Amino acid sequence: MKRPVNFRMNRLSAAALLAVLASSSVMAANVEVSDNTQARRARPVKAMVISMFAPESEPWVKQLKLNQEIRVPGLSPDYPVVRCNRNDVCNVVTGMGYANAAATMTALIYSGKFDLRKTYFLVAGIAGIDPAQGTVGSATWSRYLVDFGIAWEIDSREMPAGWEYGYFGIATKGPNEKPKPDYRTEVFQLNERLLQKAISLSKNVQLDDSNEAKAFRAHYSYAPANQPPTVVQCDTASSGTWFAGTALGKRARDWVKLLTDSKGTYCTTQQEDNATYEALKRGAAAGKLDVERVAVLRTGADFDRPYAGQTDVDGLVNYGEQGGFVPAVNNLYKAGGPLINDIVVNWRRWEYGVPK
Repeated sequence: MKRPVNFRMNRLSAAALLAVLASSSVMAANVEVSDNTQARRARPVKAMVISMFAPESEPWVKQLKLNQEIRVPGLSPDYPVVRCNRNDVCNVVTGMGYANAAATMTALIYSGKFDLRKTYFLVAGIAGIDPAQGTVGSATWSRYLVDFGIAWEIDSREMPAGWEYGYFGIATKGPNEKPKPDYRTEVFQLNERLLQKAISLSKNVQLDDSNEAKAFRAHYSYAPANQPPTVVQCDTASSGTWFAGTALGKRARDWVKLLTDSKGTYCTTQQEDNATYEALKRGAAAGKLDVERVAVLRTGADFDRPYAGQTDVDGLVNYGEQGGFVPAVNNLYKAGGPLINDIVVNWRRWEYGVPK
């Protein structure tokens, strides 16, 4: 008896389907093998120091002898290589600002050149500092990263009576109303155990100072602005705009309090940290790294508001006269080095998570 044509076609279709499934299984296995092979070939990294421009990088390169250079496609054209040493500590320089930070970190994470699954990341850069929380040269460890720039704005000359500044949360009706976190990058909280470990390792270090910084901080009539630099725990605000002055400084204090439900304390202003952290967070979601291994260190290079009798514009335009730049740069390694060195020396304790 002749079998129907459609029966033969069904047999052929079934055979073709089995062949496709078998091919897919082989391809999936090959992809898995390829991923594993790539991970084995990638350079292991115990700690990655993240700098934003060359002066922040230089103390790390010098002190840790970061003599190995690895070129990574997609990094900043100004800083196209990652520098490492034989102890598996590396340094990447992102370039300044949100766009550079996000682009560089994304290129680094997905380059396939580094095994970052157990890596500790230390963002280490200079910043403006609130004189109510620290002084030029102070080293600050962040618990919260708050985006200062995601906001509505009206010209301060046209704001309603009773407002102190023209910024307020998107889709809110005024400066005192907390916005919904629709961007999902407005505020990040870092790992508390790592934060406390970093503070305990650095709290007794002798920080650098300068005669120029000592002379400038004497203009302030209150502590800690007029005191020598110390290690402090307080929080940082990110903004593409380099803001300064009494009114905007107060807005930064208020904004950090508002977005952290009064748990955070603003003290430093910088241009990259929320962008850097978001790139790391997405890398963690892709299985490339552990976002619980991120710490943020910012040192005060200049005050974010003037002393009594100084104008806002003078405080901003002449920030370089405050004498804080050199000690702030040097104190990145002074305060951050103990954490990095402890991770390397005691890697067996750090390898599987922050030790108790």
